[in-house]
Amino acid sequence: MAQVVSTPLDTADLKTTALHPAFGVEVHDVDLREVTAERLYPAIRALFERHSLLLFAAQHLDDAAHLAFGQLFGPIEDRSNARMDGKPRISYGVSNETEDGGVYGEDDLRLLDLKANMLWHTDSTFLPVPALANVLQARVVPSEGGATEFVSTRAGFRSFEPDLQARLRGMSFHHSYAQSRRRIAPELATIEKIAMWPDTEWKAVWRNPVIGDESLYIASHAFAVSGMDEAEGALFIDGLIERVTRPEQVYAHDWRPGDVLVWDERAMLHRGRPWPYEQARTLVSCCVSAGDADGLSAMRP
Repeated sequence: MAQVVSTPLDTADLKTTALHPAFGVEVHDVDLREVTAERLYPAIRALFERHSLLLFAAQHLDDAAHLAFGQLFGPIEDRSNARMDGKPRISYGVSNETEDGGVYGEDDLRLLDLKANMLWHTDSTFLPVPALANVLQARVVPSEGGATEFVSTRAGFRSFEPDLQARLRGMSFHHSYAQSRRRIAPELATIEKIAMWPDTEWKAVWRNPVIGDESLYIASHAFAVSGMDEAEGALFIDGLIERVTRPEQVYAHDWRPGDVLVWDERAMLHRGRPWPYEQARTLVSCCVSAGDADGLSAMRP
C-alpha cells in the first residue's frame, strides 16, 4: 500500500499519496467545494506545479462547483470561437450519451471524435490561447474499460540526451485540430467545430516559470516541425511521443463516479481508453487557459 505523506505548503498541510513514481498525487481529505483563493488553493496550486497531476476522489461536483474550482486556476476557455455568449460552461463533450438517454452508434461521428481522444494528446494546443489545466470529473462510468492514461512530458524531457534537449529548445511545432481528427476519420476534419481553427505554432519546450523545470510540449495535434520537411517532421514528432509514452511511464486512472483529476497541460500527455460502447460513459470538464504568468509568452516562436 502506498505511503501517505504530509506535504507542508503555503497555507495547509495536505495529505497525498503518489500515483506514479515520476508524477502525480492523490490529495486526501479535501472537499473542492470549500476551496477558495485564500483557503487551500495556494497549497493545491503548489502541488499542481510540482506534481502535474492531482486526484481528488469522490467529489461529486455540480456544474457550478466544478466551474468555481476551475476558475481559481484562471479563465475558462471558450471552444466556441466567440460564437456563443462568452459565459463559462462545463463541457459535456467527453460522453457517448445521447439527449434521449441512449448512446451513440459505432459509426456516429461523435463517437469517432471520442476515439480521437485515444491518441496521446495535450488539450487545446490548436487554440490561439492553449490550456494551462484541465479539471475533469467522472459522472457515469462503464462496468469496465474507459480509463484515462497519463505520462509526464517533464520526466520525458529529462530522460532525453543533452544534445536532443538542446535541439528541442530551438524547435517549434505546428498544431492542428483537424490533423488529429483526420487520423481517425477524414470526415471528422470537416466538422465546423474542428475545421474552424487555423493552425498554431508553439515552441517545443515549455519551461515552468514557478519551479524552472522544462517539459516537451507536444500532442497528437502536432503535425510539422518548423524548418523541417513535413513528412520528416511528422516522423520526428511521432518518435518523440513514442519515447515519452513507454508503458512504464504511464499512469492509468480507472474512474469512479465523482473522481476529479486536475492536470498541467504544459507538462502532461493523456489519452482515453476503449470501453464497451453500448454502455454509457460521461466525463465532464473545464479547461483553463494559460497566461503569461504560466509561461505562455515565452512559448510564442
